[in-house]
This record gives sequence, structure tokens and C-alpha cells, in this order.
Amino acid sequence: MSDDEVDSDLLELLRKSLGIDGNSSPRPAKTGVLEDAEYIYDNSTDVALDMRGTKVAASLIWTLIQEKQYSTRDWSKHELHPKAKDESTVDFIFLMDLLNFCFWSDGALPEQYAVEYRGKTWTGYWSLVAAIQRALDEGIPITSPSFWINEGKCTDALLQHVFRTSANSPPMPLLGDRIYCLREAGYVLRDQFEGTFTTCIEQCKGSAAALVKLIVDNFPCLDDRHRFEDTTVRFHKRTQILVADLWACFEGEGFGSFHDIDQITMFADYRIPQMLHSLGCLQYSPPLESHIRQKRAIESGHPWEIQLRGCSIWCVELLRREIRRQHPETHLNAILIDFFLYDTMKEMETKGHDCIPHHRTRSIWY
Repeated sequence: MSDDEVDSDLLELLRKSLGIDGNSSPRPAKTGVLEDAEYIYDNSTDVALDMRGTKVAASLIWTLIQEKQYSTRDWSKHELHPKAKDESTVDFIFLMDLLNFCFWSDGALPEQYAVEYRGKTWTGYWSLVAAIQRALDEGIPITSPSFWINEGKCTDALLQHVFRTSANSPPMPLLGDRIYCLREAGYVLRDQFEGTFTTCIEQCKGSAAALVKLIVDNFPCLDDRHRFEDTTVRFHKRTQILVADLWACFEGEGFGSFHDIDQITMFADYRIPQMLHSLGCLQYSPPLESHIRQKRAIESGHPWEIQLRGCSIWCVELLRREIRRQHPETHLNAILIDFFLYDTMKEMETKGHDCIPHHRTRSIWY
């Protein structure tokens, strides 16, 4: 073979290593989250799915979603969520989901971290969104990644001011971890993505799964994977909800346009397992249920926590499949089911419904 000839065997080897077939078609990206959830479910000893309860719940969820005409439009309807469809909203969503974890208070404290904004007191996830909006109103460029790494202006003291609590409520949990995540992400964006998260979106060419992989490969504080039965399992809660929020906010267009959005699973957190248990979909072993009802902490990475998260993902997937079986004409993905279940759980809590408490794990992952 002369120096000018192409080594076809080497070329084919390179194509395979890059996931490209002979027609130059890239292999579809996958997150691996759903497959790992099924593995957890298959090996779970303390969390089980009630198949009859899941089928009943699927019918109820479908009916309520239709009655409420629930859709991606509900995301932007909330008064705290940004309304603009531009890069400023991408920055807002990236910051929001970068810090979207662990708002519950310790059992000894009667109050939650809370933020007063526009005449209302906000708790949980909404306390974070309210704090961001409040900072922007005060002229603090809190959604700018270049600001996060300017420690002369964006001091720890200023960030403590941004996330200050309302009177008589405890401070934001894990504030030091949030500040670390903020700065880490700012440096990653500066060094690898031209200082903006929109570059990450553009590099993935409309693939939600590719964006999940890009994020977890480059942002350590978003790489939500753990060990279970000597196997690494992926959850990627904050990364997946970041992609889902972009899709919902932009209603599947512009920065929220993803051709494989249905690869995104439910977001493994506290509230959805709580809701699935209340619906009769999830069952717990007596030791686990007693532990949760006593509001005792479960260590991050404990087999109980892994099973709660993994079985919840798989349960929502089975709910989605059952709804699709009953209504083949519909297109309802795991994202909308998750959003609906989360909102419903919060409504039930506000109205004082008697539900099992959510499990308590102190971590940055959710």
C-alpha cells in the first residue's frame, strides 16, 4: 500500500470506535439511567412495585392530566419561572438546577428554609427560584457564570446575602456545597465552553442524551452515579431535570429542541417516591418504612436510598408504558409524569393530606 492510499481496515476501526457506521450515521447517545433503574429494581430487597397499584395509578394520573390539561406550558405559567425565551433564561435554568438540591430541614427544626419575595414566603425548590429572582431584582448578576468565578465581587459573603433566609427560619442547607458547585461550574464553562452553557447545548446538536453525557463528563458536581451490588448505577437527577426544564421552558423549540427527549427519565429525588408510595405503587420493607416514618436520616449511597431512587425511576417508566397501552394515541413522557406527580404531592402537602414522610438523605444529588 502506497503512502497516498487509505487503509480501509484502519478507517473502519476508527469509525467503530467513534460509534459511526459505514454510512457515517452516529450511534444514538444513551444516558443509561433507565437501564440502571431496571437493574436496581431487579435486585431490590427493600423496595417493591405493586403492579396492580401501578395500573390503577396510571389510569388516575391520565385522567387528572387530561382534566387539568397539564402540559409543558404549565412550566412557564408559574410566577417565579423566567418568561423570556433567550440566552438569559438558559443561564437562569442552568444556575437553578446546578443548585437544586436538599431543601428539607432537620427533624428537630419546626421550620424550613424560606425566602420572602413579592409578598409571599417560598419554601423548598421555590425558595431557590425566589432567591435567584430577588438577587436579579437587586442588580446582582447571579445568573452570570463569569460572575461566579470573580471572587473579588462574588464573595462568599455576597452569596450568603443572595441566599439569605426569611426571619425565624433556618439557613439554606448545604450552602457551602452550593457555593462550591457554583464556582466549579463557572470555571468549567470558562475553560471548556466559552463561558456559557449555550455552547454545551449547541455542541449536542439537539440530542438530550448527548447533553446529559456531556454535562456529567465535564461537571463533577452533576455526575450523579453510585455503587449498588458492586455495579455503578446512574441517576443524574439534576442533569436530567436541567435538560427537561430547557425542553419545557422553550416548549421543545430553540434551546429546548431535542429529538430524543423521551430518553429522559423521571428525576430520582425525595418527593416522587413519597407520591408513588401514597398512590399504592411502591411498597417498603418494614425496617425501611419504619425508618422513613420516624424521619431518620438515610446515608447517601446506602442501599435503601439507591433502591428508593432506582425503583421510582422504573415505576414511572411502567406508569408511562401502562398509560401508552391504555391510550396508544397519546404521547406522554416520563418528564411530564414527574412534573405532575411533584406538583400534586406539593398540593397534597399544602392541604394537609396525611402521607408518609419523604425519606431524608443529605446530599448534593437531589
